[in-house]
Amino acid sequence: MSVTSLPHNIYSGAFKTPHCQGIAIDTERKYIYFSYTTMLVKTDLSGNLIGSCGGLTGHLGCIDFNDDDGKVYGSLEYKAKKAFYCAVFDVDKIDRPGMSAEEDGIMKTVYLPDVVEDFCEVTDGSGVFDGDTADTPDHRYGCSGIDGTAFGPVFGEAPNSPKMLMIAYGIYRNNSRTDNDYQIIVQYDWRRFKDCEKPLNQDAPHKSGLRADEKYFVFTGNTTYGVQNLEYDEYSRRWLMCVYPGKKKTFPNFPLYMIDGAKAPVRTAIWGQKTPEVHPVLSLAEDGIYDGKSGVWGWEWPHGSTGIASLGDGYFYIGYHGTTPEGLSDSNVKLCRWTGQPPLGFEEV
Repeated sequence: MSVTSLPHNIYSGAFKTPHCQGIAIDTERKYIYFSYTTMLVKTDLSGNLIGSCGGLTGHLGCIDFNDDDGKVYGSLEYKAKKAFYCAVFDVDKIDRPGMSAEEDGIMKTVYLPDVVEDFCEVTDGSGVFDGDTADTPDHRYGCSGIDGTAFGPVFGEAPNSPKMLMIAYGIYRNNSRTDNDYQIIVQYDWRRFKDCEKPLNQDAPHKSGLRADEKYFVFTGNTTYGVQNLEYDEYSRRWLMCVYPGKKKTFPNFPLYMIDGAKAPVRTAIWGQKTPEVHPVLSLAEDGIYDGKSGVWGWEWPHGSTGIASLGDGYFYIGYHGTTPEGLSDSNVKLCRWTGQPPLGFEEV
């Protein structure tokens, strides 16, 4: 199916859940998947409901479809239990509404100890609460867990090199800290998941997992809850980071940033830390709007934080969150084209 023959709009249906967190596309078998925080929804490309998998008591965030194994991967977090996972859904088993993630054998999970450690590490309280629940003085790097999830080649390697799974941290908003101005991405070889993935008992979360192959930093300035949706675009060799903008006045606070995937990371000191730290640092694509004060590049495209999927040749499906008059959450996924023209960069087809 050519990109231009795809539907220009796909309606997810409406659900009694929190808002849509992300989308994933299987263009070969013509399915689209919606993450609705506590359940995964499967429809065809006309928006007809095929099935759903629910019963999650944690937060299912951004999702991505793995072309190599036909499964959907997503970030899954249980903050109160200090447990963070990559969820792996065997979506071929989703064939009717109301299926259970725990009981129907659809979902397995991989524990992510690196994320847990950064979330649980309490700093010296250099920040202060200002009455906003998004502001917090603790958690290393401002880590609030995980959200953005995407497959693509290792940064700086050839486009046809093996795809890895990249998972982006959530970052708490806090205007008084100086150590929370980077987005953080951890890299996993998803092929190794088979040795440690397990079904999840949500009452007693397991700790079967593996450490990240690498942890990358990219300087954007602080955001509100970090990378909501991460997506790799093979056409441009860029990684798109859709965020809720931050509030620090010293930064441009864009809703969209792009990593130049063709550039290898450079090991360098990250700023803002009380004790010097050296990490692999990624480069933003030098395109769009440039903020001379901070040295940050970005775009003003306001959509994508509730779902974005690259289709090739500069086309994307991008989710537009909505709420029905009855108070249900829904999403219209629209076909958009990358124009490269600031300030937005995209246009609807």
